[in-house]
Amino acid sequence: MLTYIFEKSKKTPLYIQLYEKMRDDILSGAIAGGDKLPSKRAFAEHLGISKVTVEAAYSLLISEGYVYSLEKRGYYAEKDVGLPENRGGGVPVSKEAESEKYSIDLSSNIVPPGQFPFTVWAKLMRNVCLDYRDELLLPMPYNGAKCLREAISGYLYEQRGMSVSPDRILIGSGSEYLYGVIVKLLGKDKVYAAEDPAYRRIHSSYAHSGVRCISVPVEKEGVDIKSPAVKKANVLHISPSHNFPTGIAASPKRRREITDALSRGEIEWIIEDDFDSELRFSGKPVPTLYSADRTGRVIYMNTFSKTIAPSIKISYLVIPETLAEKCRVEVSHAGCPVPSFEQYTLAEFISGGYFERHISRNRKYYRTLRDRLLEVYYSSALAEKSAIEEADAGLHFFINLKTDKSDEEIKSLLADEGVKSSFLSDYLSKPKKESAHRLLVNYSGLSPADFSQALTLLDRLIKQLTYTSKRCKINS
Repeated sequence: MLTYIFEKSKKTPLYIQLYEKMRDDILSGAIAGGDKLPSKRAFAEHLGISKVTVEAAYSLLISEGYVYSLEKRGYYAEKDVGLPENRGGGVPVSKEAESEKYSIDLSSNIVPPGQFPFTVWAKLMRNVCLDYRDELLLPMPYNGAKCLREAISGYLYEQRGMSVSPDRILIGSGSEYLYGVIVKLLGKDKVYAAEDPAYRRIHSSYAHSGVRCISVPVEKEGVDIKSPAVKKANVLHISPSHNFPTGIAASPKRRREITDALSRGEIEWIIEDDFDSELRFSGKPVPTLYSADRTGRVIYMNTFSKTIAPSIKISYLVIPETLAEKCRVEVSHAGCPVPSFEQYTLAEFISGGYFERHISRNRKYYRTLRDRLLEVYYSSALAEKSAIEEADAGLHFFINLKTDKSDEEIKSLLADEGVKSSFLSDYLSKPKKESAHRLLVNYSGLSPADFSQALTLLDRLIKQLTYTSKRCKINS
């Protein structure tokens, strides 16, 4: 049987330690894909820990795709969880090993351990095991646990001004799952349009579902509703409250233009993606299009991956009444993909007021961190050769670099020095000259010391690039 040694003096909870050790063994191949894992009770007795701890670790492994369970048969390690380049043989390379070549990461938003509510989450998990013992063993409704749908309904009413019946909420395992559901509901015969710039996975996920997805430019007031692309599209996927990566929120005028176009039938459906809207630091909360819509043709979606942690792969759709029966027919046969244990825990987290306090605490923490990083920037030598943009865009901002070198060249040079980076151009369908040199700084897991080091390196690289460029011109 698998044997692990725990550091009980560490602040990291035992279930997280067990999860990390098993995840690493699965990634490295020490636990082969398809291997049957110990039962919760036997594993707990063997390791000298509680059954609740083992159950929590297994739930986390299942949610991240490392483990799967078969009813009445037990738990098994997933196959092909390593990096694609290692699936043909050889020694698998874990995600940790892949990231070791980077000492500083400016491109990813990670949750600092101190910002995840481990103590509360562990307490709620224990409560769920005690209070929901019977429910945990019952089949899950296709649209998710009723208590979680009720908790989300209450949160949407209090925080987003949305009056939503719990019956109209569908729980899913991540945004990509929801994109597939949307295509099932609206059809593959329609043309979908998504914002540009945006997360490229939105476009790729729709394409993977077998539909045509075109790009619609984002202006200062929001998505360009008069764009020719909008006239070609039947379905418009937008983030009117907070576009990523620009941070732009649609103006009241633009929001009226969008809903008017929907009312006139110029747009058949709108997918309102409210991802990351909770962590803005300035301005009043932006009302949802769902609340302003009178046609019943706005599908609202959101996820907890940014507000809690990426590993909490729980997302949800608000389904209009006109699609409710079709949703039941198309989705019910597959069942809900999110484990009941996690759903009940999240429901307790929301309904107990912990989620609201968690977001408030994070806003204060990240605002303070951002302000500290901006102080580091303005006191650096690089500040004379660049400018900060979109400082209120959420958990990131841009540094507009003054250089004539391409974004790809700068990225490559930074990578050689151990810094992982991305630029605005990475989120555009067709990079534009005026959008070049905007370095994206995702800062949630960034320390002032690492940021200072990255700025010093950038300053040195730009000096070298400028010197080389001038030298080439003189020699020519």
